[in-house]
Amino acid sequence: MNTNSVLKKEGIEIISKLNDTQISQIANIVATKICNAFPEHNLNKNDVFSSLTNLDMYFAKMPEDSAAAKYFPHNNSIYFRHALDFENLDTLVIHECIHAIQEVKNPRGKLLKLGLFDVTTNKGQGMNEAAVQLMSSIVTGTEPDTVKYYNMAFDTPSPLFYPIETALMNQMIYFLGSYPLFHSTLHSNNIFKNTLIAKTSEKVYHKMETNFDLLIYYEGLLAQCFHNLSNDSEEKQNLKKIKRTNEKIDSIKAKILDLTISTQNLIFENCFNTEFDLIKDSYSLNHFQQRLYNFNKLLITTDSYHFYNEFYYNMMNKLEEKRELIKMHGTLSYLTDLQTDLLDLEKEHFGLRFFRRLFSKLKLLFENAVRDKNNNID
Repeated sequence: MNTNSVLKKEGIEIISKLNDTQISQIANIVATKICNAFPEHNLNKNDVFSSLTNLDMYFAKMPEDSAAAKYFPHNNSIYFRHALDFENLDTLVIHECIHAIQEVKNPRGKLLKLGLFDVTTNKGQGMNEAAVQLMSSIVTGTEPDTVKYYNMAFDTPSPLFYPIETALMNQMIYFLGSYPLFHSTLHSNNIFKNTLIAKTSEKVYHKMETNFDLLIYYEGLLAQCFHNLSNDSEEKQNLKKIKRTNEKIDSIKAKILDLTISTQNLIFENCFNTEFDLIKDSYSLNHFQQRLYNFNKLLITTDSYHFYNEFYYNMMNKLEEKRELIKMHGTLSYLTDLQTDLLDLEKEHFGLRFFRRLFSKLKLLFENAVRDKNNNID
C-alpha cells in the first residue's frame, strides 16, 4: 500500500510540510523532554535530536477521534494535527516521537523492531504501545487518575489513552522496577523480556505478550464499532443494524474485561510466587507481606472480582507456615550452595527453568521433612 493510500485509510489529509526551523523546534523540545525524564537510560540528546530532524514532518487534517500525531516508519514521516501547540506537546505527540527514535532497521532499511515490538514476528505491539504511552505520560507530567472502563475500576497513569494497558504495565513495574521496561522500550533490546522471564517463565511472558496484543486489537475493533454506530444512527430506519452493532460492542467489552483480569492475575500470581520462594528470614518475610498488602492499590477490580482476596488469604497462610520454620531454624539458608552450583552448571548445559523446578522440589521436600520431624517430637 503506497503512502497516499495509507493516509487516506487513516483519514489524514496533508495541509503543509514543516520547514527546517519548525522541525528543529519540535525536535529540540521533544529531545530535551525525553532526555530529562529518563536520565538513567544513556540517551544522547544530540542523537535524539538528529533522529527527529531527519524525519519529514507535516501539518494535517486528522479525524477528531484520532491522535494528535501519527508516525509512519515506512516513509519516515510524522503527521501533526494542524492546531499543534509547540510549547505544550501532549502525550500522543511525545508518544509518536518516541516511536520514531525506537526503530531498528536492517542495512536495506527494512524495519525490524520498535522497542518491545518485534515487527518480523508481529508480536509485542501491545506491550510496546503501553510502555510508550506510560513513558509519554511521565514526560508530560500527566496526573494519574481513578477511572472506570468496561465495569472495571482502577488507577492509571494515562487516564485517556491506553488506560488499561498502562495500568497493567504499572503492575509489572511493581515487581520488575521501571529500568528494564524503559530501557528496552527506548533501545529495542531484550532486557525487559529477559527480566520478566526470570521473574515468571518464558511461557508466562509469551502469554502476557499475546494478551496485550489482543487488548489493543479488541480496542481497535471497539473504536470501529462506535464509528459505525455513529453512522448507523443517522439512518434511523436501520434499527436491526444498530442492534447488531450494539451486541458486538457488548461482546467486545466482555472480551476486554476477561483479558484484562486474566492478565492481571497472571502478573501478580507468578511474580509473588517467585518472591515467596526467596523468603529466608523474618526481614524478607515481613517485607514480602507488606508488598502483598500494598499491591492492592494497583488492582483492577470489578463488582464480582475476588481472585486477589483468595490469593492473599492463601499466601498469608503459607507465610505463617514459613514464619514458624524461621522461628524454629533461623535463616533458611538450606540448599544455598546447591542452588549456586546448579545455576552455574545451567549456564553450560541446561535450562534455567529445570533447575528452578528442581530447587523448589528439593526445598519442599526439606520443609516437609522438618514438619514431620517436629510432629514426631510432639
